[in-house]
Amino acid sequence: MAKVGYIMAISQYDKLEEDRKWMNEFGCVRIVEENDENERNRPLWKQLMVALKRGDELVIPKFSNALRGSRELATFLEFCRVKVIRIISIHDKIDSNNILFPETKPSDVLTMMGALPEEVLALRKSAEHVVDLQEKMIISLPKVSSAKMHKLDREKTVINLYVAGHPIDDIWRASGFKSRSSVFRILNKHGIKLNRGNHSGPIKKRAEQTPKQDIEE
Repeated sequence: MAKVGYIMAISQYDKLEEDRKWMNEFGCVRIVEENDENERNRPLWKQLMVALKRGDELVIPKFSNALRGSRELATFLEFCRVKVIRIISIHDKIDSNNILFPETKPSDVLTMMGALPEEVLALRKSAEHVVDLQEKMIISLPKVSSAKMHKLDREKTVINLYVAGHPIDDIWRASGFKSRSSVFRILNKHGIKLNRGNHSGPIKKRAEQTPKQDIEE
């Protein structure tokens, strides 16, 4: 006879740690957890149903967390009756052996059954939203190429050295650019105000510059 826990651990489920602690303290030898991507098919739940033996004890957070509807509830209860499997639902406060939760009344069980479809639907929508959001983020955030990362690092170096007070010539040599004008181009691109030497104030466009203000050489 083994004690096993099961949790549909979707991202929005805020009682995960609490349930793990409860199951561990109860003596569960294993806690099976499924994620958002498996909410619809629940392969681990199906494997668990096959693995359970006569007389085992199954701990779940709520019936609406483990099951996907009233029809599945009926099948599950019949399965547990035939295999003499004890069911413990932590937050529904139901123990099929009537040992835990002595305060639970038949009306509480009926309330659980009535609320099951609505609670299952809410959990399903939450899981689907997380999966959909993750897929959209993967599409909208492509990987940054190594060449682009190198370019960003070089621009960051130019800005940091200028802000730290290093001379333009030193920044130019450290950046690896072929011309000093590239240093000014980067500073202008990121809105850095020039504040020393002959170069001060915002960088003007070529059409606005006088020969003395020509900072692009």
